[in-house]
Amino acid sequence: MTRNENADQPARLRAEQRTVDGTRVVSLRGQIDYDAKDVLLEALHTDDAAEPPRIVADLSDVTFLDSSGINVFVATHQQVSQAGGWVRIAAAQEPVLRVLQLVGIDAIIPCRPTLEQALTN
Repeated sequence: MTRNENADQPARLRAEQRTVDGTRVVSLRGQIDYDAKDVLLEALHTDDAAEPPRIVADLSDVTFLDSSGINVFVATHQQVSQAGGWVRIAAAQEPVLRVLQLVGIDAIIPCRPTLEQALTN
């Protein structure tokens, strides 16, 4: 498991990564805004691998999401899709899910209510 965090500011975005059955799970905590977009981009970044990348972004501990984060999710989705993989969003809290739905991200990136569901379908 790798960690990427900015401990001096508790609302700052922190990311932890692990692999579950060949799928990279990126658990995020904090706020996803302009100041955190680079942390999100780094956490979701995928190198060209032999296998198509599969990424689940666990947003259960994300309290805020703005257009900067949405742009990173869309760019990641495009990159991963071109490589034959997929991205899913899991467990977004209601305010964050509402933003995802308002801008239509849920129409291009599957948003599942739980991490378990994101990993299985």
